[in-house]
Amino acid sequence: MTALRFPAILLLAGVLGLAGCTRHQQTPLYQLDSGNIRVPAAEQGIAVLIGPVVIADYLQREALLQRQMDGSLTASEDARWAGSLAAEIDQQVLRQLASRLDSQRLVLAPATAGFVPQVRLGLSITRLDSGPQRPAVLEAQWRLAGADGKLLDGRLVRLEEAHSGSIVDQVRAQSRVLQQLVEQLAVAVNTHNRPVVPATPAPARKPAPAKPVVPSDVPQIPVAEPIRGEGEVFRF
Repeated sequence: MTALRFPAILLLAGVLGLAGCTRHQQTPLYQLDSGNIRVPAAEQGIAVLIGPVVIADYLQREALLQRQMDGSLTASEDARWAGSLAAEIDQQVLRQLASRLDSQRLVLAPATAGFVPQVRLGLSITRLDSGPQRPAVLEAQWRLAGADGKLLDGRLVRLEEAHSGSIVDQVRAQSRVLQQLVEQLAVAVNTHNRPVVPATPAPARKPAPAKPVVPSDVPQIPVAEPIRGEGEVFRF
């Protein structure tokens, strides 16, 4: 009886050990890719206040969601974001925009005391997801205002990027659409921050010389006109 129990105990231990390994298997973590960016070397540059940045509620989590063919969203069982996706988007927009504008003077709202922005950039991202058979899609709206709060520009944006279907390639595709959005923002900021070149005034025309005025009290001398005849007679 004892001899029969020993193999059974080994089998049970093996099953429990396998279950423990499965339970403690680490889930891969992912972050958005910034692309080829660099930290601005100079501290000077345009001052931009970024925000408020509004992120859709369903993106404010660590679960990596998958868009299905019927439009529904399911959480991936074997992958998740390395932290809050909303916080990751904030930092990606800040770093990428600073690189494209070559400026250290970018601040996420609310602004720190003493910071005076030259432009204000509001951003709302309502969608950023993909699926095994669905492309990466980003839908957003941005608004650019001057220092006085006057609206300068704004757009509704929808960007798509195809991928191979794997989780790794989906994250790359989502990173690329976010990079395309930041590129649009940088172009808008640069366009409205160009200094206004004053128009060159046309050269003043020199006044024409005035004609001499003959005083009316000066007697006019009549012109002698010859009368043709037998002799030269001059009539006055």
